[in-house]
Amino acid sequence: METILPYALLCFTSFFTLTNPLGTMPVFLTMTKGLDESERSHIVKRATIISFLILIGFTFCGQFLFKFFGISTNGFRIAAGIIILKIGYDMLQARYTNTKLKDEEIKAYANDISITPLSIPMLCGPGAIANGIILMDDADSWALKATLISVIAIVYILTYIILRLSTRLVKVIGETGNNVMMRLMGLILMVIAVECFVGGVKPILLEIIHNPSL
Repeated sequence: METILPYALLCFTSFFTLTNPLGTMPVFLTMTKGLDESERSHIVKRATIISFLILIGFTFCGQFLFKFFGISTNGFRIAAGIIILKIGYDMLQARYTNTKLKDEEIKAYANDISITPLSIPMLCGPGAIANGIILMDDADSWALKATLISVIAIVYILTYIILRLSTRLVKVIGETGNNVMMRLMGLILMVIAVECFVGGVKPILLEIIHNPSL
């Protein structure tokens, strides 16, 4: 239990911040402008389910991909740390998303925005996928693996609730409140990214020190 609780907290904070449903709200409302609540509900439900399945798939297949492409875990940690650091920095600047859509593009997406761009890359981007693979690699017991899956499910359930209530939440939180929350989450994410980066660099440096001929 002493190991599971810190691990679960790390999983939740990192995935919730990377999924960033609060930052996705304004974009979601823009893309679904003119749609009724039932249509919005269908889009959100489908997007969260697809995001969950994709993330779980990459999380479990991560080790296979490492072996198939000959990628070391430490090298992936370094790359993941850089990706997550960039996302955290953007959030610290209160940037909602890099996805910018024109009116005609929004109309084109209207029939299936649940897959692109809502699910990929907004709710399940490269940062979340990299984070899932790294955390699965750290899970050295079935209890931790079950914790990881449970936390991912909880995060997407919360994401579904937040996006479903987006019209109300935007009015309650306001733009200023949303920016403050995003900056705080961005700072937390940058700390997690540094830990991930150092976790990848340290073993490589130690190996070089102990084996200078490499």
